[in-house]
Amino acid sequence: MVTYRIDRLNKEFLRLIAEMLATRVKNDLASQAILTHVDTSKDLGHAKVYFTLIDESKKAQVLAALEVVRGQIRSALGKEMHIRQIPELRFLYDDSEKKARSIDELIDRVMKEDGAGRATE
Repeated sequence: MVTYRIDRLNKEFLRLIAEMLATRVKNDLASQAILTHVDTSKDLGHAKVYFTLIDESKKAQVLAALEVVRGQIRSALGKEMHIRQIPELRFLYDDSEKKARSIDELIDRVMKEDGAGRATE
């Protein structure tokens, strides 16, 4: 269970990292990432930063670019936030939207098949 403090820190990390990618980071590939959410461990040792892209074909390149600027972002977070420990950042591609779309398509297909089956009865 995520505590209120961790939830607030997750939101603040998300806001600051997104702002840094848009303004401070000079890497164009890293700036293409659209951050979705951040999960921070309770001890603030690690944070998973989830992102998505408009063009999924550049996923590996953008992930590599984010790994290159990870230290710069962590350093800037340390200067910006007033907490004792800044977590180690790990960037992960968020494919939950793609999974949700496929589930919606499956539900639509089942509904059509069920409707067609009931019409013939």
